[in-house]
Order: sequence, then C-alpha cells, then structure tokens
Amino acid sequence: MTAPEGGGPPGTGENGAAQASPGGGSRLLLKRLAGVMAEAGDGQQRMDAIVTLIASSMSTEVCSIYLRRGDRKLELCATEGLNRDSVHRAFLLVGQGLVGQIASRSEPIKTADAQNTRGFQYIPGTGEEVYMSFLGVPIQRLGEVLGVLVVQNREARHYSEDDVHGLEVVAMLLAEMTELGAFLGEGDAELAGSHVRPYYARGVSAQEGAAEGVVHLHEPRVMLANPVAEDVEEERRRLTEAVEALRGEVDDLLAGDLLGGAGEHRDVLEAYRMFANDKGWLRRMLASVDSGLAAEVAVEREQTAVRARLARIADPYLRERAHDLDDLANKLMRHLAGERGQREVPPGAVLVARNIGPGELLDYGDRLAGVVLEEGAIGSHAAIVARALAIPLVIQVGRLTLEARNGDPILVDGDVGAVHLRPDDTIHGAFREKLDMRAQAMEAWRALRDEPALTLDGQRVGLHMNAGLLTDLPSLEGSGAEGVGLYRTELQFLIRARVPLRSEQAALYDRVLSNARGKRVVFRTLDIGSDKVLPYMKRLEEPNPALGWRAIRISLDRPNILKMQLQSLLRGAAGRSFAVMFPMVAQASEFSQARAMTLEQLERHIRNGWPAPSRLEIGAMLETPSLAFAPDHFFREADFISIGGNDLKQFFFAADRENERVRRRYDAFNASYLSFIRMIVDRCEAHGTPLSYCGEDVGRPLEAMALTAMGVRTLSMRPASIGPVKRLLRSVDLREVRGVIDAGIGRGDVNLRGALAGWARDAGVGDLL
Repeated sequence: MTAPEGGGPPGTGENGAAQASPGGGSRLLLKRLAGVMAEAGDGQQRMDAIVTLIASSMSTEVCSIYLRRGDRKLELCATEGLNRDSVHRAFLLVGQGLVGQIASRSEPIKTADAQNTRGFQYIPGTGEEVYMSFLGVPIQRLGEVLGVLVVQNREARHYSEDDVHGLEVVAMLLAEMTELGAFLGEGDAELAGSHVRPYYARGVSAQEGAAEGVVHLHEPRVMLANPVAEDVEEERRRLTEAVEALRGEVDDLLAGDLLGGAGEHRDVLEAYRMFANDKGWLRRMLASVDSGLAAEVAVEREQTAVRARLARIADPYLRERAHDLDDLANKLMRHLAGERGQREVPPGAVLVARNIGPGELLDYGDRLAGVVLEEGAIGSHAAIVARALAIPLVIQVGRLTLEARNGDPILVDGDVGAVHLRPDDTIHGAFREKLDMRAQAMEAWRALRDEPALTLDGQRVGLHMNAGLLTDLPSLEGSGAEGVGLYRTELQFLIRARVPLRSEQAALYDRVLSNARGKRVVFRTLDIGSDKVLPYMKRLEEPNPALGWRAIRISLDRPNILKMQLQSLLRGAAGRSFAVMFPMVAQASEFSQARAMTLEQLERHIRNGWPAPSRLEIGAMLETPSLAFAPDHFFREADFISIGGNDLKQFFFAADRENERVRRRYDAFNASYLSFIRMIVDRCEAHGTPLSYCGEDVGRPLEAMALTAMGVRTLSMRPASIGPVKRLLRSVDLREVRGVIDAGIGRGDVNLRGALAGWARDAGVGDLL
C-alpha cells in the first residue's frame, strides 16, 4: 500500500503505525491483527480493535467490517470512522450499493468518488456521506463470501493495486478467523457462525434410503489455529516443496504403464501438468506468503480466486480447466498437511463432496452410511456405484461443502432428496422415528425372505436383483432374490485406468457365478457411451449422447471388444450355466448379429478344449420403442427379453433422464406407457418368450404392482427393494389392480398414479407402499 504523505520512516504511518505494504509492513500488520484476535474479549471487542488497527495502518479515516447474515443480507458489524450507533443497525442486501456489489461479484471495488460511482447507495445514519474515497474487498474463503472489508477517506484518494492487494491479504486473514469463530460473542454482537447453526438443503434423490451419521468431507478444509506466517522463509520452503511433490505426483501418473498411449485421459493429465508447472501460479502463492500468510492460507487464497472466476465462466471447457486448478489446489493442500493414503473414515460416515468418481467412491466401500454431492446426475458413475453399495445418495445439494465440517451430525433422506446438517432435536427425533419404522418394516420383509411373491389371485412373480460389484452378491441370499436379473459388467471397466485383461474379466465372472451358488445370473455386455465414458476411451462430442454411439452399437462397431468379453464370460463360467444379454438393441438385425457372434465364440471355445456351459441363454434388453415392433422372428430368436425401464421411458417420453428440468415429465403410471407395456407382454406371450422388467420403477412397490398387473411376471431391482415389493404383491389381487387401470384408461385418464394409490388405501395396503 502506498505510504501516506508526511513524515515517518518507510513502513510506518502517523505515530509510527505499520504500513500494510507488501512485504514487511504487511507481515507486521497481520501479526498485530493476529495478536488482537488472540487477546481476551468477546467477538465485538476483537472486531472493534481490528478496524481501529487497520484504519491506523492504512492511514484511512474509516475501516468497516460487514458480515453476511443468511444468504441475502449484509450487516455493519464494526466500524472506525462511521457512526458507531449504526453498528448492527445498518444493513444492505447482497447486490445493493457498492458493498453489496462486492459481495455479489466477489470482486474488489475502488473509487476516488464513491457518491458518483454507479451503484452507490447511502445508508442513512452511518455518516458516510462525507467520505469520497472507497475501497472494498470481499472477505471470502473457497468461493464463499463471508462479508466485506471497507476503507474510506474524506479526500479523493486513488487507491493503488498495492492497497487492494494488502487489503485482500487482511480480508483473507479475517475470513480464516471468522471460520474459527473469533467473532462469536453474546447478545447483539454475536455473529452466530454459519457452521454452528442447523442447515437444511433439498437436492435430488439418486438412491433411496435414510442415513444418520457424521460428515466426512472428501476434500476437508484445513483450519489453522494461526493463519499468520511465523517464519516466512520456512513457509516459502514448505510451499515450494509441496509444489514439487505435487508435480512429481502428476509426472508419475503420466509415466505410469497403466496410462500409456494417447487418449483423452492423457490430455487431461497433460493439462494437469501444465497447470502444476505454471510459474505464475506458484509466484502468486509465494507473494501471499511474503505478505505474511501461512502457506496453507496462501494456497486457499489462490483457490478462492479460482473459484470466484469459476462462478463467472460460462464456457464449459474453460470451467473444466478452472476446475483442474481447483483440484490441484486440493492436492497441494494435502501435501502441505502431510496426508498420505486414505483418511480414516469414522463410524457412520456420510461422505460429502462436490463430486466424486466411481473408483474413489469404491475406495470408501461399505464404510459409508450415505453420500451427498453438490453436483452429479441420476445416471452418473457415482450414482451407479452408490446403488450397487445400497447406500442413500442425494445429489445437486448446493453449498454443502461450504456449510459442512468434518464430524458434524447429518441426516440424509434419500427417499425425498433432503439433507439436515446439524439438525435440532425436533428434526432429529422425527428422523429417528422414520428410521425406527424402517427397521420394523425390514424385520417384516426379512420374515418373507424365503416365501414366494405369490399374489392373492395366485400369480407368482419372480423377484431378482441388480448387481455390478462382488460386494453385491452376499445380498443375493439375504434379500431373498431368486437370481441376478442384471449384472452390470461395465463397472469393472469404469473403475480401472486400462481395459481389464481377459484373464481378469474371466476371474471376476467366475467369482460372480460361484457366489451365486447355482442361481441364475444374467450378464449384460458392456453398456458404455452416453454418460458412461471409460477413463481410457476418447469421448466423442455428440449432440445427443443418449441417442448416439453407445452400448451394442459400440460393441458391433468394435467387435474385438465384444469378442473378448464373450470369451471371458465363457471361460469364467467354467461349464456352469449363465445368461448374456445385449443393451440398447434398437432393431432385430443388431440382436441377430450379436447372437451370431456369441455362438461363434461358443464354438471356438469348445474347439479349444474348454468346457461348454451347461446352459447358455442369449437375450436382449428392450430399451427402445422400435424393438417392441420388431419382426416376429426376433421374439422367436431371443431366449428372453428384459425391458430396460430407465432408458425405455426416456425414449418413450422424449425426456432426458439426466436433465432435471424434464426428467420428471415421464412416469411409469402414464396410461400410454402402461398400455405400451401390455403390448410388449402380449407379443412375448404370443411367441413364448420370457419377459422381465429391470429398472428403478420396479424397486418401488406401487410401480411394481402396476407393472405386474399389466402382465410382467419377472422383476429385477436393487436388493433392498425386494422385501417391500414382495410384501405388497403378496397382499393384492392383480385382477383388481388391472381393473383399476383399465377403468382409468377407459375414462381417458392421462396418469393412473392417484387412482392406484387411492385403491391401495381403500384395500388396506396403503401402509405397504
């Protein structure tokens, strides 16, 4: 910051006050501020001392701290120079006035003529109308604006970039201390920290279930007892060594055999290496250390600036590159903290993250009670793994990584997509009642484990489970599932950095069949593309990926991929029976081609002296409306057909299930959709083709009831859903359910959800839904 006119040695102001210029003066100011914060007294006394010290050090007549109250309000909490009676009485909305604009845009504002600057708004009672010059910077941490720090002068003063930089350094320290609760006090002066109050957020349910536990942050925020550098040279050394370690980590990834060859994954890592070696990045962080901040705070200051830029970037490619810098800062912070390997996960942990990959989620495994993500999608890799692990998952929960702290109590309601952080006793009690009711229901479901799903009118429904991980297979016995109706083979491809070898695939399929203990297992061949992109596969830019190059289309265009998987399945079976089905078949010729390839590999397998499977079923997933109208020979040729409800609905309703704006526009209770399902049932019955339904719908009792009433007699769902679905099916007469559906269609009802739910209540089974 520029020195004031007048006497005093460099680095001091009037009366010898330290100047907050870059270097020694700034470090001295920060140490004095840290000393003030360490003194006895309440939060208000600390803030009063701080604004007085800053005003003196910068030779300004005003220094004010505005702190955020809730999402939209800023409160004047301390001032030197303005009317002190306005403290805790003067408020601005975020976006209102110069102070509100700083909070809204996360950018400094400086002007030598505040009253004539666009957006200026005078706050009555503060007395600020006599001050012309204005400099304000956001008090922010990792993208979260906590408040605004302002200095003002009566005369026109052109604040320099050094002034801005110095005030930002001070604001960073204030942000750290705000997080540590240094400004908490009593009465009107108390600034109830956002990290001690209850916090409720609503997101999107990606996996049903409920969990009570404690927060485990995937990328924990470092809280420093002393954010000021005691020894600048030591902090420079720590930061430089951590950056070198980070660069080595990225170089090792690039040099590793698992990531050899070209591809999009390598382009990403090359970009990582470019950012990690960026001299400007390190230079800016070292400058913050020279200003007096600890190395961790210097990294966070740079990360905060990156996140502020992220919020203003519209271009998705540039946003992704900025995310790379953000992720690098997280890695650098771990190096500074000396963390190595997996952090200890506490009992009952609920993982909270911005986003997470399937491999990282699998690393946590069954140690998690639930997962909450700020980003994510229903069909994302993380959602698939969460379903496989049978843990509640809520996605698109904004700001949670900013609000949550490691160890905070948290309640996750995956049924409705709600999250309660630090809940009060009333919420906690109600949630406990829900968990107790769920536990009682599970006991009732367990009692039916070995009973068939036999309806009151004598219809037997086969209930199978979906799987994708070896950890799923113990559920086959405990859930009462009759077999595995869908084994997602792509998961082992998604969590690896390279294509799994034929021997590795065969070993996995061997273990799957061994764990199934003779029960039927249906292996779905690779369902990749669209939202499921392999780490080592170059992603194609397609206007409509869900309608693009995916699933069976990739397998037929790259036949070696399918051949290797078929060979692995045959070897892994080692003479046992199994079923294979092909995803996303849109026309009969695709199935015929894939079936011929399977029989060709079977013949080759036998010719090479391997044992033939005792039985091999070859089927197709019906996920496109076109396949329902395939020629009769398709239904005769297929050993079985499985309706893939998730994709079929999005194609039937022309509503992308990954797009939250339209995802809810499709519903299994739509009269047209139920009639379409009945048409598929009729075609399969006419040719004696076994039919099943696989998808999220059949995991919900009411939907399962409706689909079985339309004639589907085999359902495949997540293991946890089998109990409640079986319990309802054993309590209803499907003829009555079909009568309700037919009556609604006859009346011209568009949707039959309400009619069926009402019938269930009248029939005395409403509590089983």
